[in-house]
Amino acid sequence: MQLVLEFLALPFVQDVLKILFILLLFAMPLGTFMTLMERKWSAAVQDRIGPNRANIGSYRGRGLLHIAADALKSIFKEDLIPKGADKFLYTIAPFFSFMSAVAVFAIIPIAGPIGDFKFQVTDVQPGLLFIFAITSLGVYGAVLAGASSNSKFALFGGTRASAQMISYEVFLGLSLMGLFMVYGSTQVSAIVEGQGEHWFGLIPKWGVFTQPLGFVVFFTALIAETKRAPFDAPEGESEIVAGYFVEYSGMRWSSFMLAEYIAIVGVAALITTLFFGGYQVPWLYHWESAPQWLVTLLQFSKFATFTFIFCWFQIQIRWTVPKFRFDQTMALGWKKLLPVALLNTVVTAIIIVALA
Repeated sequence: MQLVLEFLALPFVQDVLKILFILLLFAMPLGTFMTLMERKWSAAVQDRIGPNRANIGSYRGRGLLHIAADALKSIFKEDLIPKGADKFLYTIAPFFSFMSAVAVFAIIPIAGPIGDFKFQVTDVQPGLLFIFAITSLGVYGAVLAGASSNSKFALFGGTRASAQMISYEVFLGLSLMGLFMVYGSTQVSAIVEGQGEHWFGLIPKWGVFTQPLGFVVFFTALIAETKRAPFDAPEGESEIVAGYFVEYSGMRWSSFMLAEYIAIVGVAALITTLFFGGYQVPWLYHWESAPQWLVTLLQFSKFATFTFIFCWFQIQIRWTVPKFRFDQTMALGWKKLLPVALLNTVVTAIIIVALA
């Protein structure tokens, strides 16, 4: 037993356990559940019943079995490679999209530390820069898929994706400059700790209160980065069929779709972490005498609740906001979000200098 405890105490083993916990018990299950949640919510918006036919005997589970049915269907579908396609690039393109969606969770703390153990895979100093780097990798999946499929529709989709994602990364970075100045660090854990403080012992110092304009720009830019409606020009079902992954089938196609839904969870988790206190529960300082396990459970529950709320909000946007044309998408970014982000950065700097 002692050897087991010593083995589990090794830093490498703890990192592996964190990855397995966050990926297999949080990101993947919630991302998979989002597929059913979107189908159910779209049915509610359109006054339909939604998926409810998959069953085991008389048990239907209110549509839950459709998740397993979709997975089995994808596994057993024929996986085709188009004639004239670049097989290597065509094969690795889904990997880039999937890994960029998953890697974001490495720097997100989902609860406060217990002793020396942190509920965070890695706590790098330039955490915000890590976010920019990882989100920028997602464009490679779309570009490689579009360029390697030997299809003009896929190529158009990949070109749109590269223009849109690279453009909105500019606004994404500028939106966080104010956050960096307010909390004085690019380390994600330090930003979360800073949001645990209160004004007048009552109002939490969440990023959404200190940086409201930054929050609007950040949220809009992240929605555009996921390439979902109303920013779904790279997929453009009414124009270019399905965009950059039009030629994909089977598990490769499922990898793109699962990456999209994991990205939804990642967006929600980032918004919760950077602008809504992360795992910090307001007024929790009154619980100093509470057991540590109870405090940690409350912190994780708060983080998971806010993450789920923002997942639902993204789905609500998907089914209620009309789609933008591609020129409207680019104009919104360069003509509206860029000036707002620059203004927010300048005003934040002036206020900080004045207060100092």
